[in-house]
Amino acid sequence: MNSATRRHLPSRRDLLGALSLAAPVDLRAQISQRPNVVLILADDFGYECVGAYGGLSYRTPQLDRMAASGVRFTHAYAQPLCTPTRIQLMTGQHNFRNWKAFGIMDPAEKTFGHMMQRAGYRTAIVGKWQFYSYEAKGSPRYAKGMKPEQGGFDEYLLWHAGLTETKGSRYADPVLNENGVLRRDTKGKYGPDLELEFLSQFIQRNKNQPFFAYYAMTLTHGPFNPTPKSADWAHQDRLKDDPKYFADMVEYLDDSVGRILRLLEQTGLSSKTLVLFYSDNGTPQEITSRTRERTIPGGKGKTTDAGMHVPLIAWWPGVAAEGKLCHDLIDSTDFLPTLMEATGARWFEGRPLDGRSFLPQIKGQQGNPRPWAFSHYDPHPGCKVNYTPTRLAWDHQHKLYLDGRFYDWQADYFEQNPIPSGQATPAQNQARQKLQQALDQMATIMPPRFNRFETDGRKAY
Repeated sequence: MNSATRRHLPSRRDLLGALSLAAPVDLRAQISQRPNVVLILADDFGYECVGAYGGLSYRTPQLDRMAASGVRFTHAYAQPLCTPTRIQLMTGQHNFRNWKAFGIMDPAEKTFGHMMQRAGYRTAIVGKWQFYSYEAKGSPRYAKGMKPEQGGFDEYLLWHAGLTETKGSRYADPVLNENGVLRRDTKGKYGPDLELEFLSQFIQRNKNQPFFAYYAMTLTHGPFNPTPKSADWAHQDRLKDDPKYFADMVEYLDDSVGRILRLLEQTGLSSKTLVLFYSDNGTPQEITSRTRERTIPGGKGKTTDAGMHVPLIAWWPGVAAEGKLCHDLIDSTDFLPTLMEATGARWFEGRPLDGRSFLPQIKGQQGNPRPWAFSHYDPHPGCKVNYTPTRLAWDHQHKLYLDGRFYDWQADYFEQNPIPSGQATPAQNQARQKLQQALDQMATIMPPRFNRFETDGRKAY
């Protein structure tokens, strides 16, 4: 967007000033005209890690506070791995429409960054990129993909912004690219601290105009390294990989969220800012956590609940329904339509959208909840693990796979006992029929096709 166009877009101050001269209207309606948006995406962080979701293994007082004063969605889902979720999140489309490869985004793609720029928002992304040259030299996708400056963001501070072999650490002594320039001042520092510093400065600089900040956190993805609050930080190898540090990483993530919320409160922006906290997939398989209901081995990469069920908390003081639980099904394609409805931004003509807005639910209204959720899961080519691709549809109790496996996942959480069609109850048969119709509906948009081979010709699964 050129500067001339930007000058003619009304600021939030102009809009609210105009509203104040008009007939009295509800304050909530005034605030929601052009809110700021801060979207926080945790990395490898299942719902069971959060106290507000019944988690017992970690301290998360800031996320718990966020949930208590906002809306906690109990049935939010992501794809089982990061790139599939992140592309759906940024484009509002199921992966079968625009998937290229793991760690790759088509440079011609449009993202919510482009959309928010066009709506007159100042945009920033902080944290993890990983959409360019994920595979090593020799792959046809080497030095291919979308670079950060192509993604629709005015400013960025990013880890893994270039070639995979030069990505370096995301935690201690991090390798970070700031607006196209490699940072040279990171020795002895901690990546999430620098990310939060950059995000805070972006918010403070733009507090008088609408902004969209996407914080694609590097926490809590492995390697499991000590944090500055770990006892080992001062006298041990700061790059030591040990799952014992995962609890420290969770608590550091939680504290980072609290620092963002406090900044918004201190700057008077909290009532003008929609904050969304979400995660890209379940907890790493090396980690086992406890909830009030069960012990949960991490399910990252798997299509079980442990691999896809993630936290989603919406915080918007004075606008979001305080302390409300929402049991509607939400997935990563729903965020872009929600941003559209919240800000008045418009998507690009001719590009599909698969999600539906959950803004009404944030405000305590009924909205338009989906009757089922769907996943086209194929992380190949480029994925380093041989996960078998599939399609699946599910609701609040049942799940149906493309190959016919059907589960009552509430009763069979780890999906160990598929229900034979001849032994299903009438209610189960009805649920299966509904989910089969969902798979059939998605097949009419695009029949299921999966990538069977990797770059070097070996079978992908």
